[in-house]
Amino acid sequence: MKVLVIGGGPGGIQSTKTLKAHNPEIDVTVIRPEPYSVIYCALPYVVEDLVDRQKVRKSDNLITETGATLVKDKAVNVDFENKVVKTELSGNYNYDKLIISTGATPFIPPIDGGELKNVVSVKTESDLDQILECVEKGAEKAVVVGAGNIGIEMSVALKHKGIETYLVEMQDRVVPNMLSKELSKLPEKEIVELGINLKLNVAVDELTGKERVEKVKLSNNESITLAENDMVIMCVGVKPNVEIFKNSPLEIDNDGIKVNEYMETNIEDVYAVGDCTSYISYIDKKPLGGKLATNAVPMAKICAYRILGKNYSYPGFINGAITKCVNWRMGGTGFSEEMARQRGFDIMTAVGETTTRFPMIPGATKVYVKLIAEKNTLRILGAEVVAGESVPQFIDVISFAIQKNSTAYDLFQFSYCAQPFQTFFPASNAIVQAAEKLLNS
Repeated sequence: MKVLVIGGGPGGIQSTKTLKAHNPEIDVTVIRPEPYSVIYCALPYVVEDLVDRQKVRKSDNLITETGATLVKDKAVNVDFENKVVKTELSGNYNYDKLIISTGATPFIPPIDGGELKNVVSVKTESDLDQILECVEKGAEKAVVVGAGNIGIEMSVALKHKGIETYLVEMQDRVVPNMLSKELSKLPEKEIVELGINLKLNVAVDELTGKERVEKVKLSNNESITLAENDMVIMCVGVKPNVEIFKNSPLEIDNDGIKVNEYMETNIEDVYAVGDCTSYISYIDKKPLGGKLATNAVPMAKICAYRILGKNYSYPGFINGAITKCVNWRMGGTGFSEEMARQRGFDIMTAVGETTTRFPMIPGATKVYVKLIAEKNTLRILGAEVVAGESVPQFIDVISFAIQKNSTAYDLFQFSYCAQPFQTFFPASNAIVQAAEKLLNS
């Protein structure tokens, strides 16, 4: 059997590893357009000099050591009827099964000046090169558009490099898809105290200049003047990388290639995984974006096992995600408070507050856990967490609770551990505390 994988990111790597681990005889070829696959969420740490740029490159051995073939080339056309993929440089590749894992590309808003030279996104090594070049040539100002995960981390990195940094967000808070206004105030305060110029409820109206951006015009009538080596960094989201399939019989919507629970597309023997796909929420089974590596990996496993003859299925996105500011760490899972309401749920919320260690232990910080529950059933729909450390342990527990359709009563009964350097006193746990408040509200 010949399996062809288009894309060498998390989905492409994982599907290859799973296939070859369980059947080494399968002939797997991975077509990847980039010289290197990079850990793009770590790119701000390279800018900040916390991580060497070589460390964010994924080794080609992740693919080749499985016995698969890696082709560094760009797929430009797929003939689904004859099962042939044409590439830019090396020709045609036949397949029995095709896995599409083309990922997503940064979205550049349709504003005047978006095509100018010093407008850059944060996704690839070439993006990193452009940012580092500006920094090394003495950039004085940077305008980061979008205060999501990458936008905040890139703003902090640039500020630590001594660059006057503006963070522009059109919504009324930072990480708006993760946190409600109540909890977002914590990282916002830290961002402002660091010296970043935070602009909330403000959009970029226009970028003006000849070859590069010389002025950024904002919706509040402010303008930011940029010098030769300054930059505008777009962190406003991504769109599925599906351009080569636009005139094909493959079913595609605004969020990507439509797949079922087995990662099968509408075309026989063609699968899709990761950021290029359109799928559903685990919670309400309605369409939902889920462009996270932590979704791509299980989707790739399900796809590979389907090809191997097992009927494992993917139940939908829960979208547990985490990020950091300076000292605060933030996370969210399931539906945020705002999203739950937008999707038609009558909800109630409660916040548990403890510390991450026994309060007398050095390094103890506050932890806030907000639970979002359906009002009539008390089913847990989501959570928001802000703490100085240990955010993943809260997010992962609540993600699993959502997977098991747990209620506030179930989390009230949650059995937890305690130790001075790693948790709050045995007397309380932020998750249990929030759940108990839901029961009694």
